[in-house]
Amino acid sequence: MSRRGSLLGTFFPPLAVTLIVTLVLVTGFSGRALRQFFLDRTGTELENLALVSASLFDSPVGDRDDRAVQELCRAIGKTTGTRLTVILDDGTVIGDSAEDPALMDNHAARPEIVAARQGRIGRSTRYSPTLDQRRMYVAVARDAAGTRYVVRTSVSLAALAAIMSDVYRKIALAGLVLTLLAGLTSYLLSRKLSRSLQQLQSGAEAFARGDLDDRLQTADTTEIACVADAMNRMASQLTDRFDTIVKQRNESEAVLSSMVEGVMAVDDREQVIGLNRAGGQLLGQDPAAVVNRSVQEVGRNSGLTRLVRDALAGHGPLEADIRLGVDQERWLQVHATGLIGADGHPIGALLVMNDVTRLRHLENMRRDFVANVSHELKTPITSIKGFVETLLEDPPDDRDEQERFLRIINKQADRLDAIITDLLALSRLEQTTGDGGLESHCQPVQPVLERVLRDLANLRPDSAARVTLNCPADLTAAINAPLIEQAVNNLLDNALKYSPDDSPVSVRCCAAGDEVAVSVTDLGPGIPAEHLPRLFERFYRVDKARSRQMGGTGLGLAICKHIAQAHRGRIAVTSDVGRGSTFTMYLPRQECA
Repeated sequence: MSRRGSLLGTFFPPLAVTLIVTLVLVTGFSGRALRQFFLDRTGTELENLALVSASLFDSPVGDRDDRAVQELCRAIGKTTGTRLTVILDDGTVIGDSAEDPALMDNHAARPEIVAARQGRIGRSTRYSPTLDQRRMYVAVARDAAGTRYVVRTSVSLAALAAIMSDVYRKIALAGLVLTLLAGLTSYLLSRKLSRSLQQLQSGAEAFARGDLDDRLQTADTTEIACVADAMNRMASQLTDRFDTIVKQRNESEAVLSSMVEGVMAVDDREQVIGLNRAGGQLLGQDPAAVVNRSVQEVGRNSGLTRLVRDALAGHGPLEADIRLGVDQERWLQVHATGLIGADGHPIGALLVMNDVTRLRHLENMRRDFVANVSHELKTPITSIKGFVETLLEDPPDDRDEQERFLRIINKQADRLDAIITDLLALSRLEQTTGDGGLESHCQPVQPVLERVLRDLANLRPDSAARVTLNCPADLTAAINAPLIEQAVNNLLDNALKYSPDDSPVSVRCCAAGDEVAVSVTDLGPGIPAEHLPRLFERFYRVDKARSRQMGGTGLGLAICKHIAQAHRGRIAVTSDVGRGSTFTMYLPRQECA
């Protein structure tokens, strides 16, 4: 990845270099032009001086008065501040304002002299070994009385060099000042532009983090202000869209979370992409933890995996009953269908799961109930039919034997009537529990239990003597007294039947938090633990032969359970084999006004 620089670091150095190069070029070209200007001007002045001075030498040169020529050279040179030299046509110096002509070399070969002898104005700039300095020379030819000579003027360039150095220095200084001003200006502008762009960057990063409430300030620069306005509009539009998306997501999540059915979405790689709360409860998984996990890992059921694969294969809407769990059986009714994307292509599968465990359980109970009812009714009917056929086809001669048959028929008819009566009672209780139509009144519980014991004393005094009652007089609840009497009477009847004749049976009533607990305890043989979960099912008996022998219908405890449920309560049992059992009804407690 290439190294990135700041805006200031990117633009300022090239700009500074450009300014410096420009300064050097401007200084060089302007200095050179100025130097050439000064040289041309100096040459013109020397040429004019040579032309003007040449006429003064006609007489001395024509007379061959070298002394006069020398004196005139010195006088003119002193006056004009220039060096004036007179050279004959053969190169002999006959006058010079700075040196002794007799000591000077022949000047015939000097460039300016050669040019002047050729009829032109000679001009030359070179180093003078005589004066040890660089000078400019201008020479013009002249005729005086047949004598041809050259008047040469010269001036030192040291002053020009000093002037040019000063000019260069001033130009460089001015350029440096301009460069600094331009650099400072560009620095400030770059810094301002950089700050504006940094604000845009900070705003864009804030927008990327989801902080769309702030807005960017409008910059002074039109282009950056347009970008800021565009980003502000973008943030406003994103805010509206995010709000819409969040609202739709919340609505979808609320719908999915509120559904009783479990919903699971799977992508085309059999990875879970969504699971609602009900689905997590059905599968025993955390909905947030199963995302991107395989359906095999989440469902842990081959039937569920097979259903997903069939749905992904495009086999259409599917339905199957899936059994989950080993220790605790759970049945799910699963509807599976393909998920179709916006482009019309399948992208996964959607599963809707319903817990039908209770329906399965009720269906099994219905089948068991039908079988049990058929069996329970068939037994007395078969007995009655058998003895009636005997009496009709082969009546016994002994009257006592006939009466015995008739008593058996009467007993089985009573048993049949008891079964039908209990079934009708159960039906009425189920209807009352379903529609909430139980008529109840807030009243003390103790008088209700006392009436049960009085009725028992009237019917079976010996059994009533074994029963003790312990119930506070101020304990009240909203109850239907006849139904509570029936339930307690059933529990008490079972306790007296299945416990020894000389063992006590206790009926207790107490407050248990927000409930009233009515319990019946005996010291009978107890009930094995494996029978306790099914004890309140219809026609369920721990000892079927003994129960029928004692005249039970197998519906007493089921009636007790439904009476408790009709009161919005519950019933429970605890038992120790060989030490007795305790049946307890829990009813909602209520204080009577």
